[in-house]
Amino acid sequence: MSKPIKAKVARILNSREIVINAGTEQGVAVDMYFDVMDPNGEDIKDPDTGEVLGSVQRPKVRVKVTQAHEKLSVAMTYKKQEVNVGGSGTGFMADVGLLSRTLMPPKYITKYETLKTTEKTWEDLSEEESFVKTGDPVVQVIQAILDEE
Repeated sequence: MSKPIKAKVARILNSREIVINAGTEQGVAVDMYFDVMDPNGEDIKDPDTGEVLGSVQRPKVRVKVTQAHEKLSVAMTYKKQEVNVGGSGTGFMADVGLLSRTLMPPKYITKYETLKTTEKTWEDLSEEESFVKTGDPVVQVIQAILDEE
């Protein structure tokens, strides 16, 4: 089994895309998955002795490579969910303000995970607004992704 490819975030392009500083020269290919890691990790202490047992690295977000160039790659968020932005299709709510919305049929839209908490897909994103930062470590995900999908 090969070791995972490690890289760093080189740039945040928008609310869904990043550039990493590894490309085909390092073995990166389109459709590979990477976790953007929290660079600080979390020290785990022994509850009895207080000794630091080690550090646990926590992923911030998982991305999928969409473009692989010689020395860099573009990766984007890919997780999505269906969200009801319409009504419930029933009229059993007593509150008159909610009544009109509850009588409306459900309307589902697809929302994609972004790099920020207040989401607008594909909007420009300054680094200050993003929880992913330039220089964050990025690690290839080798284990099966099928569990998520």
